Amino acid sequence: MIPVTKPFLPPEQTYRSYLDGIWQRQWLTNMGPLASQLEMELKNHLNVSHLLFVTNGTVALQMAIKALDLKGEIITTPFSFVATTSSIVWEGCAPVFVDIDQNSLNIDAAKIESAITENTSAILATHVYGNPCDVELIEQIAKKHDLKVIYDAAHAFGVEINGKSIFEYGDISTCSLHATKPFHSIEGGLVITKSASLLKKLASIRNFGISGYDSFDELGLNGKNSEFHAAMGLANLKYISEISLKRKSLTHRYDEKLKNVRAFRPQWHKHSENNAAYYPVVLESEEFLLKVKDELEKMEIGTRRYFYPSLASALPYLEPKKFEITDTTSKRVLCLPLYYDLSFEEVDLICRVILRIQNN
Repeated sequence: MIPVTKPFLPPEQTYRSYLDGIWQRQWLTNMGPLASQLEMELKNHLNVSHLLFVTNGTVALQMAIKALDLKGEIITTPFSFVATTSSIVWEGCAPVFVDIDQNSLNIDAAKIESAITENTSAILATHVYGNPCDVELIEQIAKKHDLKVIYDAAHAFGVEINGKSIFEYGDISTCSLHATKPFHSIEGGLVITKSASLLKKLASIRNFGISGYDSFDELGLNGKNSEFHAAMGLANLKYISEISLKRKSLTHRYDEKLKNVRAFRPQWHKHSENNAAYYPVVLESEEFLLKVKDELEKMEIGTRRYFYPSLASALPYLEPKKFEITDTTSKRVLCLPLYYDLSFEEVDLICRVILRIQNN
C-alpha cells in the first residue's frame, strides 16, 4: 500500500532521549522547558521576529482573529482547508470569499479590493500548498483600507521570498505542525508576528487570558501544547534538511515523469522555492481525475482531492456561492503521494498508471 502521506518519524532513541528528562522533571504541559526550547529553536531556524508554539493550526487561526480584535467581515479564499473558514465563523465574523488566481491557486489579490465594504476588518489569505500569495499587493490594499492581514501558512513551513521568511508578512501568520506536514510535532501549530505587543497578547490568550496567580487580562483559551509534542518537534527538527531534500527530489521526479500528462502544476511564486509540502496536479477534466483516482485506489495507492469541494459551496452553515475558477479547479485537482519514505520506484509506478489512463 502507498498512502497519500505518511508522517516522518525520527529514530526512536532520538525521541526517547527527550522523554527521560520529562520523567525526571514531571513537567508535562503548561509551557515546560521543551516547549520553550522548541519555540527558540524554531524562531532561530525560521529567522522570524516572534513565535509561539500552540495546540494546532486551527487554534492558531482562532487566536490570531481574537488577538487582532476582528469584527464584521473577513475577506478570504474558498480554496483552502475548512479550518480557514470555520475559524472565521467560530470567532463570530463573516467570511467573504474572493475567487482564486487560475495559475497560483491562491486568492486573486487583484479581486480583493472590489470585495471590501464598510464592514470589512481583515484579509485572511492562504498560502495554498505553501505557495506564497501576492503578499506585496495584499499589503498595499490592506494599508489603503486600514485592514489587518492574517496568513494561513499551514503548508508553508520553511518557505521564503527573496530570503525572507513568508511568516514575516502580514500582522500574524499561522502554521500547522500536524503529523501530515513535512515538519511536525504530532499535533501542533505556530503563531508568528513581528509585533512585540501582539506577541504579549497572543501569549496571554494561549493561557486562558491569565495575567497573574489570581488575575486575568482578557478572554483566553487553552492553546498550550505538551512536552511530549515538543519533544517530537525537537527530534524532527534535527532532520528537517534531510526531509526537505528528499521531498524536493521526489517532486522533481514527478515533474520529469508527468511532463506529458494533460495537467498543470500550480505556478509557484517567482521569488520563492517550492517547499515540497504537497504534490498537486490539476488534471484536464474531472472525468480524467476520477479515472486516475479509481485506478490508483485499486492498486492501493492513495490520493486526495485537496481541496474539494469549494468552501463557498460546501459548508452547511454558510449560504452557498459559486466562483468560476475555484469551482472548476477544485473538481480537477488531485494530490499524489508525497512523503519521506516514498521511493523513486513508487513515484515511477504512479506516473505510469496516470500516463496509461491518459493514453487509453
